[in-house]
Amino acid sequence: MTMRNFSRFWEWGRKIICVGRNYAEHAQELKNAVPSEPVLFLKPPSAYVTEGSPIRIPLYCSNLHHEVELGVVIGTAGTSIPQHAAMDHVAGYALCLDMTARDIQDECKSKGLPWTLAKAFNTSCPVSEFIPKERIPDPARVRLWLKVNDQLRQSGCTSHMIFSIPYLISYISDFISLEEGDLILTGTPAGVAAVKQHDEVQAGIDDVITMTFQVDIQER
Repeated sequence: MTMRNFSRFWEWGRKIICVGRNYAEHAQELKNAVPSEPVLFLKPPSAYVTEGSPIRIPLYCSNLHHEVELGVVIGTAGTSIPQHAAMDHVAGYALCLDMTARDIQDECKSKGLPWTLAKAFNTSCPVSEFIPKERIPDPARVRLWLKVNDQLRQSGCTSHMIFSIPYLISYISDFISLEEGDLILTGTPAGVAAVKQHDEVQAGIDDVITMTFQVDIQER
C-alpha cells in the first residue's frame, strides 16, 4: 500500500466512478429493471463538495434528489484486478451523496442521451472526511442513512447491494484503470426524494461518521 496521504483525496483524485441501480429496491422505485451487470457513469473532480460549503441546485434543475452511498477510495492503482485481490487496492472509504437532477435524468433517458447534465454538475458529489480502512472492517455490513430536515428518508445496508465491492473493483478495472485517489460510489438504497433551497441534509454511517450539508441554488 502506498504511503500517500488520503485525508484530502478529493483535492487530487482524478475521477469519480459511480454505480447505478445497485440496490434492487432503488431500481424498482424508479421503475428501472434490476441490472444483470453494473451500470456505470462518471462524475468529474469538480463535482466534489465538502462540509462547510452548500449543495447547489443547478439553475436548469427543478427536481434535485439525494442518494446516499458508501464510497470506496482507491489506494493502489490497478488494471484488470481479480476479485480475490480487490480489497488490497482499497485505501479507505467515504460517506457520499450522488446528487441527481432527476428531471434532467428522466428527460435524457427518454431521449436515449447520456446522463452527464443530471449527474456531473458542480457540487453533485458531497463527501465526508476520509474513513481509514480499519474503521470499516466489513464494508458488506454497513448501514447508511439520510435525513432531510431531521426526517429520515433513506436507511439501508450494503449487504443488500446487488454487486459487491470486490466485484465492482474487478469489473470496473477491466474497462477503466483505477488510480490512487479514485472514488467509486457503490449505489444507493431506496428512499431517494427531492430537496429544495434551505433544506438541511444529514447523512451517516452507523457508529462511524455523519455529515451535514445545506441546500442552496446555483450562483449566477
